[in-house]
Amino acid sequence: MVKLGQTVILGDSYSTFEGWIPEGHVVYYSPKDEHNSRVTRVEQTWWHQLMAATDSELVLNNSWSGSTICYTGYEKEDYTHLCFNTRLDKMYEEGILDGIDTLLIFGGTNDDWCGAPEGELKFEGWTKEDMYCALPAIGRLFCRVAELLPDVKVYAIINTELKPCIHEALLQAASRNGVKTICLSDIDKEWGHPSDVGMTQIKDQLLNFFENEEV
Repeated sequence: MVKLGQTVILGDSYSTFEGWIPEGHVVYYSPKDEHNSRVTRVEQTWWHQLMAATDSELVLNNSWSGSTICYTGYEKEDYTHLCFNTRLDKMYEEGILDGIDTLLIFGGTNDDWCGAPEGELKFEGWTKEDMYCALPAIGRLFCRVAELLPDVKVYAIINTELKPCIHEALLQAASRNGVKTICLSDIDKEWGHPSDVGMTQIKDQLLNFFENEEV
């Protein structure tokens, strides 16, 4: 059996479920099923299924619905406090990432959907202005992961239907920093989000990837 060990998730709405993310983080999935996803139980989420299938331990699901990798959010709001880059740094500073085996990063969708400025992919010398743009912020996230977590297995899960520039930036930034990428395909969705069927499809695709890799 594939085992991911002690695992942390850094994600957005696709990885949320009520009661399973940090207090104050915005949730998308819940038993109320407000979005008609048919995902009404945590056991239906891709990550809960994956943890069970790999007999792994979820240390923390640091997911926040609507969150971006960069500092720009919807309606051009400042998402500095909730973006992936800030949350990664905070987890490291708080010692949450100490001793973990695996980090799963599942983001970039909201950088696409919110219309954040693209900017240029870069791997050093980021300015504050750069961090309000999607591509340099993606570069910074993966460089930071490599710097902070040299002994942790890190995987980037890449959504379907992303703008080519976002998709390619995720691939390039991950590859440059030793992060393996898992590109999803043909996921069943409702309102752009995985349905109950889509959740299982994500789990199956991840499990297939891990079973064919040395995890």
